[in-house]
Amino acid sequence: MKKKKKSFPKKPALVLTAAALLLVGSTVGSTRAALTYYSENYSAQMNMQSIGVSLLENDKVVSSRDYVSNNEWKGTSEGTLLTDLLGKDETFTPGKKYNEAISVKNSGTIDTFVRVIITKSWQDEKGNKNTNLSPDLIELNFLTDNGWQVAKAQSTRERTVLYYTKALEAGKPTPALSDTLRINPSIASDVTKPVPESEKESEKGKTITYTYKYNGYTFHIDAEVDAVQTHNAKDAIKSAWGVDVNVSDDETTMSLQ
Repeated sequence: MKKKKKSFPKKPALVLTAAALLLVGSTVGSTRAALTYYSENYSAQMNMQSIGVSLLENDKVVSSRDYVSNNEWKGTSEGTLLTDLLGKDETFTPGKKYNEAISVKNSGTIDTFVRVIITKSWQDEKGNKNTNLSPDLIELNFLTDNGWQVAKAQSTRERTVLYYTKALEAGKPTPALSDTLRINPSIASDVTKPVPESEKESEKGKTITYTYKYNGYTFHIDAEVDAVQTHNAKDAIKSAWGVDVNVSDDETTMSLQ
């Protein structure tokens, strides 16, 4: 009797791909325009101070967008995450925790409130998302004891919405909203194999190939950042983000309703 042969992939084909990051232009409403007042006796013009925001990964600026004037912006509104996740000649290992500290810096000249939307997905080689694969296996460890708050009502398995509940002073960074990233090692055990039509066929030496469910897919993390002025913050946040919040009288803290 011939023994049936089995062929196994060495590892799931989990390729580390730098996820695209999109930094949304700061949603600040009227702060993009100059406020002008005229009367018979005088005219006065007040230009709103600049607003800006930068996304940091492990204390390095990944992307930034700063308002200059006349609807002009400076900085790179698109950047790339995870480029320095691996060391030289290091192979990505499911189950291992990698440093991934994401934070936000106020790179403008006025105080702001900020939020970050993190989206996790699995994509094929053509960049198409596969919603049947679990984003839960992409484990970004969030930190919420330092001023960051997860908006559970706005979040899904794929998307996490976080608000920094303190006014972010000009030139200052937030604490990190995350500290580590790992891919759950269970992806290596999620396999399928074809069932032979009969035991007789398998006895003829038919090759049985085991297929990993995540074979050929890459994981992606996208981060989207918004900033809103602290002046009249309650109304500004409602207008910009469409959410109701409570803001302290001195406009230094906020909380979700």
